[in-house]
Amino acid sequence: MSTTARLYSVLVQRDHEAEAELPPDVRRRVPGNGLRLVGANALQSSGDQSVNASTVLPWLFAVLGVPAALTGVLVPIRESGSMLPQALLTPLVLRVRRRKWVFVTGALVQAAGVAVMAATAALGAGLTAGVVIVAALAVFALGRCLCSIASKDVHGRTVPKGERGQITGLATTAAGLVAVTLGVAIRLLGGDDLTAGQLAWLLAAGAVLWVLVAAVYATVREPDGEPRPRAAAEETGPTDGWFAQARHLLHDDKTFRHFVTVRSLLLVSALSPPFVVTLSLQSGTDSLAGLGGFVVAAGLAQLLGGRAFGRAADRSSRRLMSVGAGIAAAVALTTVAVVALPGFDGARWWGNLFFVAVYFTLTLMHTGVRVGRKTYVVDMAEGDRRTTYVAVANSVMGLVLLVVGAISSLLAVAGVSWALVFLAAMGLAGVFAGARLPEVSRR
Repeated sequence: MSTTARLYSVLVQRDHEAEAELPPDVRRRVPGNGLRLVGANALQSSGDQSVNASTVLPWLFAVLGVPAALTGVLVPIRESGSMLPQALLTPLVLRVRRRKWVFVTGALVQAAGVAVMAATAALGAGLTAGVVIVAALAVFALGRCLCSIASKDVHGRTVPKGERGQITGLATTAAGLVAVTLGVAIRLLGGDDLTAGQLAWLLAAGAVLWVLVAAVYATVREPDGEPRPRAAAEETGPTDGWFAQARHLLHDDKTFRHFVTVRSLLLVSALSPPFVVTLSLQSGTDSLAGLGGFVVAAGLAQLLGGRAFGRAADRSSRRLMSVGAGIAAAVALTTVAVVALPGFDGARWWGNLFFVAVYFTLTLMHTGVRVGRKTYVVDMAEGDRRTTYVAVANSVMGLVLLVVGAISSLLAVAGVSWALVFLAAMGLAGVFAGARLPEVSRR
């Protein structure tokens, strides 16, 4: 056994039956490709920490004196911008035989976007700097869109069922370690008084990480078989456009439609943490107010949940999604109930500890839901159909995020607790809907 195979066997609990079903050339390359995917995904997740639209960029905007109105568009542009264009770009991706080059292109686009943000942080200020950074974030999101379309296909063609979730989990764990280190460094070096120059260096490091992502991913060895490049007529048919085909897919493919519906309902773990932070500040606590604190909490959740959730996803990604969303919904409702108690005081040490525990738990559950849904969509289809599934699901989610985000924001005007109750209700509905999803995992 080679050194690469031994290392892969240490990190991943291998499914030899699943590997035996692969073509010989694919089976031989599983350890090497698996380690490359772990490395590239870990670097990618680490780069995300440097350009986090929920923590780093809002903090940068405050330092640069950017109007608060622009801060509100950061998360929608980052999330929806990486999802909505996927339906439009998928026909172009399907024409490319080696899908890894689509991912490499997307990584380099993201590196360029982050580099522009770093330069703006170092040299700009005010409204102009905010507009440039938002535009660069839109470019970054477009690059992430390309990576998202291509990565699931490459992952599915190079790693067998029973090991895919562990690859995602290992990358998440590595990114969590980076996030904790970064958060501690921020607290020690800058605390709550980080300068624009320090944040510019942080963004520059992120740009370098994205270049490394491209370099590592370029070494992945895809199998020589399908997918083959496809002409436009093959992609869409002579009369229907690709969007019509996507609509037909959602209408005719019951399993896929069910998955998209469940995924739409499981947003409680993704959208609740910012409202918990707001509720904590309204209650008088300041333990989560520092940028370093946010990054450390998110990093710990990834660090502790990545590997465990990766193995759980390989056993049953469907169950992992449902359990994660159910716990997140219960935590959100508990938070609302506790804060409503007459004697609750967020300024006390136990109030501080309560909000820290809530924020950490929600982020941990989101890690599980995220690993679960990624593994599910990779396992539920093969070849170009997997690529189409990913693109259509993410495009729909881009729209759903905008709608659910708008509703929860409007409810938050009446009270942050109402937004949390709304998201929790969606999550509980998703738990029951997810229980009816078919099992697609290896074991």
